[in-house]
Amino acid sequence: MNSGASPVPSDEDDVRGQMLSSADEGNLGSTGKFNTLDEPVKATLMRDVHAVGQRFKHVFRVDDKKFLVKDWDLWGPLILCTIMAILLEGQDVVVQERKYDGGPEFAEVFLLVWGGALVVTVNSHFLGGKLSYFQSVCIIGYCLLPLSISLLLCRIVLFFKQSTFTFFLRLLSTMTGLTYAVYASYEFMGSSLAKGKKALALYPVFLFYFIISWMVISTN
Repeated sequence: MNSGASPVPSDEDDVRGQMLSSADEGNLGSTGKFNTLDEPVKATLMRDVHAVGQRFKHVFRVDDKKFLVKDWDLWGPLILCTIMAILLEGQDVVVQERKYDGGPEFAEVFLLVWGGALVVTVNSHFLGGKLSYFQSVCIIGYCLLPLSISLLLCRIVLFFKQSTFTFFLRLLSTMTGLTYAVYASYEFMGSSLAKGKKALALYPVFLFYFIISWMVISTN
Protein backbone atom coordinates (compact mmCIF):
# COMPACT_ATOMS: atom_id res chain seq x y z
CA MET A 1 0.00 0.00 0.00
CA ASN A 2 3.01 2.28 0.44
CA SER A 3 3.83 4.18 -2.73
CA GLY A 4 5.42 7.39 -3.94
CA ALA A 5 8.19 8.92 -6.03
CA SER A 6 11.90 9.19 -5.33
CA PRO A 7 13.31 11.97 -3.11
CA VAL A 8 13.80 15.35 -4.79
CA PRO A 9 15.40 18.61 -3.71
CA SER A 10 13.42 20.41 -1.04
CA ASP A 11 11.43 23.25 -2.52
CA GLU A 12 8.30 24.99 -1.31
CA ASP A 13 6.38 23.99 -4.45
CA ASP A 14 7.72 20.43 -4.62
CA VAL A 15 5.22 17.97 -3.17
CA ARG A 16 6.27 14.72 -4.81
CA GLY A 17 6.30 11.86 -2.29
CA GLN A 18 8.82 9.20 -1.37
CA MET A 19 8.62 5.67 -0.07
CA LEU A 20 11.40 5.81 2.51
CA SER A 21 11.07 7.12 6.03
CA SER A 22 13.93 7.74 8.46
CA ALA A 23 13.43 4.25 9.92
CA ASP A 24 14.04 2.66 6.50
CA GLU A 25 17.49 4.07 5.78
CA GLY A 26 19.22 1.15 7.50
CA ASN A 27 17.69 -1.26 4.96
CA LEU A 28 19.29 0.39 1.94
CA GLY A 29 21.75 -1.83 0.16
CA SER A 30 25.14 -0.86 -1.30
CA THR A 31 23.45 0.00 -4.59
CA GLY A 32 21.06 2.42 -2.88
CA LYS A 33 18.05 0.19 -3.47
CA PHE A 34 15.63 -0.79 -0.71
CA ASN A 35 16.03 -4.44 0.24
CA THR A 36 13.74 -6.44 2.55
CA LEU A 37 14.20 -9.91 1.02
CA ASP A 38 16.28 -11.09 3.98
CA GLU A 39 14.23 -9.20 6.57
CA PRO A 40 11.98 -11.19 8.95
CA VAL A 41 8.24 -10.71 8.46
CA LYS A 42 7.90 -9.50 12.05
CA ALA A 43 10.53 -6.80 11.47
CA THR A 44 8.74 -5.64 8.32
CA LEU A 45 5.38 -5.45 10.11
CA MET A 46 6.86 -3.60 13.09
CA ARG A 47 8.58 -1.14 10.78
CA ASP A 48 5.31 -0.41 8.98
CA VAL A 49 3.40 -0.11 12.27
CA HIS A 50 6.03 2.32 13.56
CA ALA A 51 5.80 4.39 10.36
CA VAL A 52 2.00 4.61 10.64
CA GLY A 53 2.33 5.58 14.29
CA GLN A 54 4.76 8.35 13.37
CA ARG A 55 2.25 9.75 10.88
CA PHE A 56 -0.52 9.67 13.47
CA LYS A 57 1.79 11.56 15.83
CA HIS A 58 2.41 14.21 13.18
CA VAL A 59 -1.35 14.72 12.79
CA PHE A 60 -1.64 15.62 16.49
CA ARG A 61 1.53 17.66 16.71
CA VAL A 62 1.45 19.20 13.21
CA ASP A 63 5.16 19.93 13.63
CA ASP A 64 6.25 18.99 10.10
CA LYS A 65 3.75 20.46 7.67
CA LYS A 66 5.16 18.62 4.64
CA PHE A 67 5.58 15.21 6.27
CA LEU A 68 2.33 13.59 5.04
CA VAL A 69 2.88 15.05 1.57
CA LYS A 70 6.43 13.82 0.98
CA ASP A 71 6.24 10.60 3.02
CA TRP A 72 2.73 9.40 2.29
CA ASP A 73 1.08 6.01 2.52
CA LEU A 74 -2.44 4.56 2.57
CA TRP A 75 -2.27 2.26 5.60
CA GLY A 76 -3.47 4.91 8.04
CA PRO A 77 -6.49 5.95 5.96
CA LEU A 78 -7.39 2.29 5.44
CA ILE A 79 -7.24 1.58 9.18
CA LEU A 80 -9.28 4.65 10.13
CA CYS A 81 -11.84 4.04 7.36
CA THR A 82 -12.30 0.47 8.54
CA ILE A 83 -12.72 1.49 12.19
CA MET A 84 -15.16 4.30 11.36
CA ALA A 85 -17.15 2.10 8.97
CA ILE A 86 -17.55 -0.55 11.67
CA LEU A 87 -18.54 1.96 14.36
CA LEU A 88 -20.91 3.91 12.09
CA GLU A 89 -22.67 0.88 10.66
CA GLY A 90 -26.01 0.76 12.46
CA GLN A 91 -28.81 -1.75 12.66
CA ASP A 92 -32.22 -1.01 11.18
CA VAL A 93 -34.68 0.19 13.82
CA VAL A 94 -38.37 -0.77 13.77
CA VAL A 95 -40.72 1.77 15.35
CA GLN A 96 -44.49 1.20 15.17
CA GLU A 97 -44.06 -1.39 12.42
CA ARG A 98 -42.01 1.02 10.34
CA LYS A 99 -38.41 0.26 9.45
CA TYR A 100 -35.86 3.07 9.77
CA ASP A 101 -32.27 3.09 8.59
CA GLY A 102 -29.94 2.76 11.56
CA GLY A 103 -26.85 4.27 9.91
CA PRO A 104 -24.59 4.16 6.84
CA GLU A 105 -23.51 0.84 5.39
CA PHE A 106 -19.91 -0.30 5.62
CA ALA A 107 -19.19 0.33 1.94
CA GLU A 108 -20.81 3.78 2.04
CA VAL A 109 -18.17 5.09 4.42
CA PHE A 110 -15.37 3.86 2.15
CA LEU A 111 -17.05 5.39 -0.88
CA LEU A 112 -17.45 8.70 0.92
CA VAL A 113 -13.78 8.88 1.92
CA TRP A 114 -12.24 7.89 -1.41
CA GLY A 115 -14.81 9.88 -3.40
CA GLY A 116 -14.29 12.89 -1.16
CA ALA A 117 -10.55 12.70 -1.71
CA LEU A 118 -11.12 12.63 -5.47
CA VAL A 119 -13.30 15.75 -5.32
CA VAL A 120 -10.74 17.57 -3.16
CA THR A 121 -7.90 16.62 -5.54
CA VAL A 122 -9.75 17.71 -8.70
CA ASN A 123 -10.80 20.97 -7.06
CA SER A 124 -7.27 21.76 -5.85
CA HIS A 125 -5.81 21.04 -9.32
CA PHE A 126 -8.29 23.42 -10.92
CA LEU A 127 -7.11 26.07 -8.44
CA GLY A 128 -3.41 25.48 -9.07
CA GLY A 129 -2.68 22.87 -6.43
CA LYS A 130 0.07 20.26 -6.86
CA LEU A 131 -1.16 17.30 -4.77
CA SER A 132 -1.66 13.92 -6.38
CA TYR A 133 -4.75 11.83 -5.69
CA PHE A 134 -2.95 9.49 -3.31
CA GLN A 135 -1.35 12.37 -1.43
CA SER A 136 -4.81 13.87 -0.92
CA VAL A 137 -6.14 10.51 0.29
CA CYS A 138 -3.21 10.24 2.69
CA ILE A 139 -3.74 13.70 4.20
CA ILE A 140 -7.53 13.50 4.36
CA GLY A 141 -7.39 9.93 5.68
CA TYR A 142 -4.84 10.55 8.41
CA CYS A 143 -6.62 13.74 9.48
CA LEU A 144 -9.71 11.61 10.17
CA LEU A 145 -7.94 10.56 13.38
CA PRO A 146 -9.54 13.30 15.59
CA LEU A 147 -13.02 12.45 14.27
CA SER A 148 -12.34 8.74 14.77
CA ILE A 149 -11.56 9.43 18.42
CA SER A 150 -14.71 11.57 18.66
CA LEU A 151 -16.75 8.73 17.18
CA LEU A 152 -15.31 6.27 19.69
CA LEU A 153 -16.15 8.62 22.57
CA CYS A 154 -19.68 9.08 21.23
CA ARG A 155 -20.19 5.33 21.08
CA ILE A 156 -19.05 5.02 24.69
CA VAL A 157 -21.42 7.80 25.78
CA LEU A 158 -24.30 5.98 24.08
CA PHE A 159 -23.95 3.16 26.61
CA PHE A 160 -25.26 5.52 29.29
CA LYS A 161 -28.77 6.83 29.71
CA GLN A 162 -29.34 9.53 27.12
CA SER A 163 -30.05 13.07 28.29
CA THR A 164 -29.30 16.66 27.37
CA PHE A 165 -25.96 16.39 29.15
CA THR A 166 -24.84 13.28 27.22
CA PHE A 167 -25.89 14.90 23.95
CA PHE A 168 -23.82 17.97 24.86
CA LEU A 169 -20.82 15.72 25.50
CA ARG A 170 -21.26 14.08 22.10
CA LEU A 171 -21.66 17.47 20.42
CA LEU A 172 -18.58 18.89 22.14
CA SER A 173 -16.49 15.84 21.23
CA THR A 174 -17.61 15.96 17.60
CA MET A 175 -17.02 19.70 17.22
CA THR A 176 -13.54 19.35 18.73
CA GLY A 177 -12.71 16.53 16.30
CA LEU A 178 -14.06 18.54 13.35
CA THR A 179 -12.06 21.63 14.29
CA TYR A 180 -8.80 19.74 14.70
CA ALA A 181 -9.30 17.69 11.53
CA VAL A 182 -9.85 20.83 9.45
CA TYR A 183 -6.90 22.59 11.11
CA ALA A 184 -4.51 19.67 10.57
CA SER A 185 -5.52 19.17 6.92
CA TYR A 186 -5.09 22.91 6.30
CA GLU A 187 -1.59 22.84 7.76
CA PHE A 188 -0.55 19.83 5.66
CA MET A 189 -2.17 20.93 2.40
CA GLY A 190 -1.63 24.68 2.64
CA SER A 191 1.92 24.74 1.28
CA SER A 192 0.90 22.91 -1.91
CA LEU A 193 -2.01 25.22 -2.75
CA ALA A 194 -1.86 28.37 -4.85
CA LYS A 195 -1.63 31.57 -2.86
CA GLY A 196 -4.85 33.53 -2.73
CA LYS A 197 -6.94 30.43 -3.48
CA LYS A 198 -6.45 28.42 -0.30
CA ALA A 199 -9.93 29.19 0.99
CA LEU A 200 -11.54 27.95 -2.23
CA ALA A 201 -9.38 24.82 -2.27
CA LEU A 202 -10.04 23.96 1.38
CA TYR A 203 -13.79 24.58 1.34
CA PRO A 204 -14.50 21.02 0.02
CA VAL A 205 -12.21 19.68 2.76
CA PHE A 206 -14.28 21.43 5.42
CA LEU A 207 -17.49 20.18 3.79
CA PHE A 208 -16.11 16.62 3.73
CA TYR A 209 -15.25 16.63 7.43
CA PHE A 210 -18.56 18.33 8.25
CA ILE A 211 -20.45 15.46 6.60
CA ILE A 212 -18.38 12.93 8.55
CA SER A 213 -19.06 14.90 11.74
CA TRP A 214 -22.79 14.85 11.03
CA MET A 215 -22.62 11.08 10.67
CA VAL A 216 -20.73 10.86 13.97
CA ILE A 217 -23.16 13.00 15.98
CA SER A 218 -26.22 11.35 14.46
CA THR A 219 -25.09 7.78 15.16
CA ASN A 220 -27.33 5.91 17.58
